Amino acid sequence: MKQFRRILSIVLVAALLLGSVGAVAAQDKKPVVGVVLKSLANEFFKTLQEGAEKWAEEDGRYELNIKGMNSETDIDTQLTIMDTFISLGVDMIVLAPADSSALVPSVVKAQEAGIPVVNFDVRLDQDRLKAAGLEDFMFVGPDNEEGAYLAGMALAEKLGEGGKVFIIEGNPGADNAIARKAGFDKAVEEGKLELLVSNTAHWETEEANTLVANLLTAHPEVQGIMCANDSMVLGAQKAVEAAGRDDILLVGFDNIAAVQDLIKEGKVLATVDQFGAEMVQMAIEVGQRVIDGELEPVGWEKTPVKLITIDDLK
Repeated sequence: MKQFRRILSIVLVAALLLGSVGAVAAQDKKPVVGVVLKSLANEFFKTLQEGAEKWAEEDGRYELNIKGMNSETDIDTQLTIMDTFISLGVDMIVLAPADSSALVPSVVKAQEAGIPVVNFDVRLDQDRLKAAGLEDFMFVGPDNEEGAYLAGMALAEKLGEGGKVFIIEGNPGADNAIARKAGFDKAVEEGKLELLVSNTAHWETEEANTLVANLLTAHPEVQGIMCANDSMVLGAQKAVEAAGRDDILLVGFDNIAAVQDLIKEGKVLATVDQFGAEMVQMAIEVGQRVIDGELEPVGWEKTPVKLITIDDLK
């Protein structure tokens, strides 16, 4: 029954997408790029989508078909989107996987169908890729560990040696969550901070709100919170505010507009910009170079990260 529902979902999504993809191909003969994002409820990915669409309109070379998930843990929707793009025969897929391991079979399926895939934002699991014969598969994206380290050290410098902190992690199965945790851990060690708790809120605002509210009760001595994305910063900040703990410093990752506002208000210390719209653009352009034979589809095309504080927003 579950398999039937999955097939039905693919058919329905294909029906919705087929008209627009077919019409564009017939009229303009532009390459159709299937862009697979994570949760569009996350402001970072919504902003990324809008930026990519604006770039594609101005650039004029590609037709983007952008789809995302309903939540950060909605892996089945990403799998369905991949199956749909493969069925439609898009010219290229650029993929930000919600789970670094679970999406590898879909990538293999696309490659077997002759559709180039560029992995961006979240790196696919290297061991599973290697097992599938895709060793050193092309990745376009930031150094997530370095970005988290920058945010963590900004917090460490404010708190000083012995500062007590929480780490709020992303999805345990996502490469960027693992890398950001490593960056925060490095900052804890180098800054000589005391890590009270490290736990996941799966990138989600409400889950972070509930988690942090509970942690504040269990560990009232906390002085700072490192969040692996800005959606979780929003939830953590609400919990801190509700507890009357405006002494607690928070840092995040993504540089969304809502967190910029909180930085300006003095409610968040810092975040990290990873230039999402530019990342999609670079992924598509890298994919085109691979198709044209100008670039081997291997290695890491690194995109920038930048610490954002109040000084950057004045």
